[in-house]
Amino acid sequence: MPAPPLYDSAVVGGFDLVDTQGKQVLDSDFAGKYQMIYFGYAYCPDVCPFDVQRMMQGYNLFTAEHPDLAGQIQPIFITVDPDRDTPDVVAEFTANFSEDLIGLTGSAEAIEAAAANYFAYYEKLEENSEGGYLMDHSRSGYLVDREGQPMALLSVEDSAQVVATELETWVR
Repeated sequence: MPAPPLYDSAVVGGFDLVDTQGKQVLDSDFAGKYQMIYFGYAYCPDVCPFDVQRMMQGYNLFTAEHPDLAGQIQPIFITVDPDRDTPDVVAEFTANFSEDLIGLTGSAEAIEAAAANYFAYYEKLEENSEGGYLMDHSRSGYLVDREGQPMALLSVEDSAQVVATELETWVR
């Protein structure tokens, strides 16, 4: 089997954020587990809900086929809009998809550092006349190994089956 595609890349991973209870969460808290990570935002009208749904459906397909590995993967949603995505907002968003999905937020600086570690792009777009705005952001999911090293991208924009197949390739 070839080495995972992100092992020799500049994608280093890592985060220091807060969960929906306001408790500090570090990537190292998941040592020994695989992590599925997606960067998005709760107020996203058209992309994030579908990407996160496909990610979680792929996770569900994989865990149905491999129940012995189900507890070895932690799905994680990280907001790129900490101004609006408070812990309560993130909790409500993630609850729509699965009780297994952990939602994380934090200060603008903490989000920026986490995104930089994954080379995840995001940018606040111009506010409308009512003060609302959209966030432009990358759409890849990331699979992180048991030691916290990013190992592969998850094509959450494609299909749940593509996500499940990627998990099948790497999760052991």
